[in-house]
Amino acid sequence: MSKSAIGSLETLRPNPDWAKLPLFERKGWKRLPFGAFAESVNQRVEPSEAGEEIYVGLDDLDPQDLHIRRWGKGSDVILADKEPEKRGREIEIKLVARLRRHLGNPKFTALCERLEKIKERHEQGFLTSLEFLKQILELAKEVVAAEKETDPEEERDRAKEALTELFTEARNSNTHIIVERVVADIDDIVKKVRFPDWQHTTQGERLVQKELRRTLLKYKLHTDQELFDRAYAYIKQYY
Repeated sequence: MSKSAIGSLETLRPNPDWAKLPLFERKGWKRLPFGAFAESVNQRVEPSEAGEEIYVGLDDLDPQDLHIRRWGKGSDVILADKEPEKRGREIEIKLVARLRRHLGNPKFTALCERLEKIKERHEQGFLTSLEFLKQILELAKEVVAAEKETDPEEERDRAKEALTELFTEARNSNTHIIVERVVADIDDIVKKVRFPDWQHTTQGERLVQKELRRTLLKYKLHTDQELFDRAYAYIKQYY
């Protein structure tokens, strides 16, 4: 800071005459109940409907203080209300992906039906964005709990059945392949390289695709793009 600036600050002094102004002259003042000079208004205004109007809520008032130091605008609330909507949709997308891994399992079929009902109620206006988010989060907890209770061997068998059916169809034009061996190799390598929610990461998808191509190459099936795509779809769904 320059010397001239410091000098300017040093010249700033409070004016002792300010205290003599009528605003601060309290002689003759009387104490009155708050209701004697303040009107009680019970009309409720939704902040989200205030638009650009400034509103004051109970959260903006401090105990034992009549000064209003905080306030809000309706437009701020509208912007904030979009966050639950965005978050709810993100979780919904992840739930759909996880539920698809358990196709055919009655427990997850019921959870999937509940998800559809929550979406419908929200789209029809029966659920606010915040209520939609709360119900989606509650459903997500139940999906995680159901996954913990699911028998890994049962899920593994379902995956292997799907792959077995796929490669049995492929054997018509590749009679030399042994379906059981191909499926066993794919099952083994995917279980080794996968990690939780790998389907939602670029790294996970590339890793699994790379190992799948390597396994198909071993059986001279790497040139069949349709076979690769269908096999990968099953892996992404069940693993």
